[in-house]
Amino acid sequence: MNQGKDRTSNYKKNSLTLSGAVALGTGVMIGAGIFALTGQMAEMAGALFPFAFISAAVVVAFSAYSYVKLSNAYPSAGGIAMYLNKAYGKTLPTAFFSLLMYFSMVIAQSFLARTFGAYTLQLFDVSNTDLWIPILGVALIVIAFLLNLSGNRIIEGVASALGVVKIGGIILFGLVGIVVADSTDVTFTVWKSDAGVAGFIGATALGILAFKGFTTITNSGSELKNPHRNVGLAIIISISLCVVIYSLVGWVVASNLSLEEIIKTRNYSLAAAARPVTGDLGLWFTVALAMIATAGGIIASIFAVSRMLAMLTEMKLIPHSHFGMPGSIRQHTLVYTIVLGLMLTAFFDITRIAALGIVFYLIMDLAVHWGVLRHLREAVKAQTGILVTAIILDLVVLSGFVWIKLKTDSLVLVVAGTVMLIILLTEFLFLRRHPVEQDEHGH
Repeated sequence: MNQGKDRTSNYKKNSLTLSGAVALGTGVMIGAGIFALTGQMAEMAGALFPFAFISAAVVVAFSAYSYVKLSNAYPSAGGIAMYLNKAYGKTLPTAFFSLLMYFSMVIAQSFLARTFGAYTLQLFDVSNTDLWIPILGVALIVIAFLLNLSGNRIIEGVASALGVVKIGGIILFGLVGIVVADSTDVTFTVWKSDAGVAGFIGATALGILAFKGFTTITNSGSELKNPHRNVGLAIIISISLCVVIYSLVGWVVASNLSLEEIIKTRNYSLAAAARPVTGDLGLWFTVALAMIATAGGIIASIFAVSRMLAMLTEMKLIPHSHFGMPGSIRQHTLVYTIVLGLMLTAFFDITRIAALGIVFYLIMDLAVHWGVLRHLREAVKAQTGILVTAIILDLVVLSGFVWIKLKTDSLVLVVAGTVMLIILLTEFLFLRRHPVEQDEHGH
């Protein structure tokens, strides 16, 4: 097979609708956001954790500004990789920060997969959960891989259907939980911890992980109808939907479980909250909802991240080998993405997967805001004050999260730092041996 064919991405213009893009974005966001993060956030912030979702929404609202401005000006399948290229050119910073985003998205897939396994096992009397959670997660990733080979129309159809069921089901869960609960009062005491403000900031960081799925929408620019308008609009709609849903569900969980119970069941807290409210029927409903949400999230995430890696390959910013595989670059990057996701799902627990994801994402996010502020502010008509605010908020949240992890799980920071160093050195050596020609604009 000739190389020219192999290096074709085959993006199909106008193959995605606005509703499809929203479904893909919310698919990733909702899947990660409330089914596994609630307990982890409660462990950091105490009973104030529902407010950590609101705090995260504020940070994300400022953060999304840069992406909306960039997507309106430069819609493409490369999404964030292309935005970084516009700001920094085909250079080491573009490659490095793009790969941080890539790995944070692959991490999100593994996070979703293990969450799927944790909820599914609530239906069975299984003692060896450490074995079955990764097995179920791996099986889900394989199914999502096969779906992603089927084409945009099928992916959009599946994601849209799962999205409607998921959003409707979660809203129903929230409303029923409030109506049936003995009390909607929440005791706002702090969990026994010395974390204080830092703990709340750390929980906010995890909450950002629940919203960061909106960035997957940026990878649909070359395939979305009317992309100069609809990419940014899809981002705004997706974030707005999730703010309402997260707030509702967080309140229900806090109303129906004690803080100790939320923390104890942190990997499946919604299922735990459903049992005392509606009994076994509520448990089955919540588990089914979690399975649908996490499955839809993985399908959407794989769809987006494989396209970003394909764009980096076409820009010749990362090494690439076909390994004897037929097909296009996009199909190859899909395979690489799946293999990495399978490895993380098999060997990392949910808490550490989430921590790695948020560190990588916030560092990449800072690079995007700085790139817009320093190089693209006038081109995309962005306001300096909003960009500076977004940078300050990211720095505060990242610092708080790192501080908490230094005291509770420093190993995850060592892993994050090591991975970043390996990426940086690998890219430095690759670009030094294979320099990329810049265009007349320095890109």
